[in-house]
Amino acid sequence: MEQRKSVIILGSTGSVGRQALDIAGAEGLRVLALAAGSDHVTIEKQARRFKPEICALDDEKAAKMLKTALSDTDIKVLSGREGILKIISELPADVIINAITGAAGLFPTLEAVKTGRRLALANKESLVMAGGFIMAEARACGSEILPVDSEHNTIFRCLAGRDRHNIKKIILTASGGPFFGYTRQMLKNITVEQALTHPTWVMGKRITVDSATLMNKGFEVIEASHLFGVGPDRIEVIIHRESIIHSLVEYFDNSIIAGLSVPDMRLCVQYAVNYPEIKPAVIEQLDWAEVSRLTFARPDTEAFPLLSAAYDSLAEGGAMPAVLNAADEEAVSAFLLGKIGFSDIPAIVLETLGHFSGRAASGSIEEILHFDVLAREFAKRILNRAKGG
Repeated sequence: MEQRKSVIILGSTGSVGRQALDIAGAEGLRVLALAAGSDHVTIEKQARRFKPEICALDDEKAAKMLKTALSDTDIKVLSGREGILKIISELPADVIINAITGAAGLFPTLEAVKTGRRLALANKESLVMAGGFIMAEARACGSEILPVDSEHNTIFRCLAGRDRHNIKKIILTASGGPFFGYTRQMLKNITVEQALTHPTWVMGKRITVDSATLMNKGFEVIEASHLFGVGPDRIEVIIHRESIIHSLVEYFDNSIIAGLSVPDMRLCVQYAVNYPEIKPAVIEQLDWAEVSRLTFARPDTEAFPLLSAAYDSLAEGGAMPAVLNAADEEAVSAFLLGKIGFSDIPAIVLETLGHFSGRAASGSIEEILHFDVLAREFAKRILNRAKGG
């Protein structure tokens, strides 16, 4: 009898984490541990169904509530970043799925690659902030990183068995978000509710807003550069409203290989967990007659300047991508709280980047984290200035 594959799921209460648990349930995976931020109610329900050895919550108070709720079980409850890192280092899972949102996923990613095991990575901020360090550590420790983002998962498939030196260009597709075709003037009056309505994907709040500003696609450009070893000049973004083609790889002979499927993140999780084996489908089959036509357009970087900002940050290097992420996290958080307008998000990010440009060199993780803190402080000062004005 085949031994069940074991997984650790970090960020289990979020969108990707829940879909990872869907795969675990469908394929009978052994869930060794679950971790999340503060949603003790959801993780308790997950724990009772999947019966992990350990659960961890970053929030100390929420962890205490979870421990009380699970007192009738044998499930151990840990708290804080230390608890999450302990899960990664001590439990011998076949695959570690990092679906934590934001900069909080950086240390779990670093800890995961140190184990030498497979990391199914959905936390793009890890690679945005410290991609060079993470990829080097993965190579040194023999860890395998399989991307869960649909675009990078598709690129990984397109490159399977092929020499990466033959890549001419990587083409990332973008839905264009809910405001495709809008002018800068039209974007000024966008509400939080409008920004949280994505035409294709159901995601967490921050990534949904990032998709609306095209910041998420910018992060994916940086992520692709680190994962596949190509510079920003060899990564192109194209708007594809139907979200059927998830990415393309162009080779030096001008041939192009593309990955197509119905948009469903469960496919990406399933592939990352089981690679190189292909398991029976968990998503719907693509109906060609229903698709009928596929459209493409260039992104409007004047109305959506954060995509260009990501290219610039990647080209400058150092801690600039971390500065980009930090400023965006602060700006999006303020927007979701109703403190600023939609158009203020790129304004705050661009001003922060301008302040740190040319002086954000980094030679270590510690320096990257230092600039992460400085960028957040600077972005908050802009927010306070706007509030005061």
